[in-house]
Amino acid sequence: MSQKAGAESTEEQHIKRMADLLRQGSTLTELACPVCASPIFRLKNGDLWCAKCEKKVIVVKEEAELAKITSALSLETLEVTLLAKIQEIQEKMQHETNVEELQKLGTALSGLLENLEKVRKARKA
Repeated sequence: MSQKAGAESTEEQHIKRMADLLRQGSTLTELACPVCASPIFRLKNGDLWCAKCEKKVIVVKEEAELAKITSALSLETLEVTLLAKIQEIQEKMQHETNVEELQKLGTALSGLLENLEKVRKARKA
C-alpha cells in the first residue's frame, strides 16, 4: 500500500507541474514525450518541455537535423565539463604551494582554456 501512496504522490507532483506550466502561459501540444509518453508543452520561449521528465524535448524531422542537434548538445556538454575542470584546477592552484605542482596545474589549465576556446568557436560555427 505504501508503494501505491508513493506512486500517487509522484503522479500528483507530475499533474501539479503540468498545471504550473499552463498557469505560466505554456501551451499543451499534440506531441507526447518519446521517453515517458507524457504530454509535451510549448513554453513561452518556444521550447518544447516534458513536465514529467522535467527536460527539454527536441523534435527531429530528418537524420541530418538529428546529427546537427546531437553535435550541438555534445559541444554544450563538453563546454560545461571543461568549465568545471577549469574551476577545479583554479581551486587547487589557490591552495598549492609547491612550485612544480603549480607549473603542472598551469599547463593543464592552459590546455583546458585552449580547448574551451575551440569548443566555443565550434559552437558558433
